[in-house]
Amino acid sequence: MRSVSEHRWNDDDTLLAALGDAIRAAEAVPSGFVRSGQAAFAWHNIDAELAALAYDSATDARELAGAGTRTDQAPLRALTFASPRLSIHLEVTRESLHGQIVPEQSGEIEFRPATGASRMITADEVGWFVVQPVPAGRFQLRCVAADGTAVITDWITL
Repeated sequence: MRSVSEHRWNDDDTLLAALGDAIRAAEAVPSGFVRSGQAAFAWHNIDAELAALAYDSATDARELAGAGTRTDQAPLRALTFASPRLSIHLEVTRESLHGQIVPEQSGEIEFRPATGASRMITADEVGWFVVQPVPAGRFQLRCVAADGTAVITDWITL
C-alpha cells in the first residue's frame, strides 16, 4: 500500500476518488458476517415451531463422567429436538446422520447448512431419513411432516 506522501495527487477529483475508495473499503462488512446476520434474523419460518434441543448424549456422558461414574465412549451421538407436536431424533455415526420424525410419519426435511446451499431429504413412511456425509459445520433442519406440522431445529454443531 502506498502512503499519501508517496502519491502525487494531480487534482482534487483524483484525491476525492481515492478517499472514497478508502472509506468504502474500511466500511465493508465481511460477506460471512452478513450471511450469519441474515440467517439469525430472517424469520421466514414463522409457520414452523421451534424444536429445541431436549437431549444430547454428549452432554449426558460428560455429566456422568463428572459424577465419578465410569462410562465408555458411545460409538454414536444421539440428539433429540422436541416441539409440542413433533420430535426429531438424530443419531450421528462416522459416515452419516440418521434421523426419525416422531410421531412416525413421512415428511420432507430441509438440511440448511450455515454456509452453502440447502437441500431436501425425504423421510419415509416411518419418518426415517439420512444426511450424508456428516455435516462439518453449523446447520439446521426444517421438517414438514405429512400431517402438516412444520418445525425447525436450533442451530446444530456436531
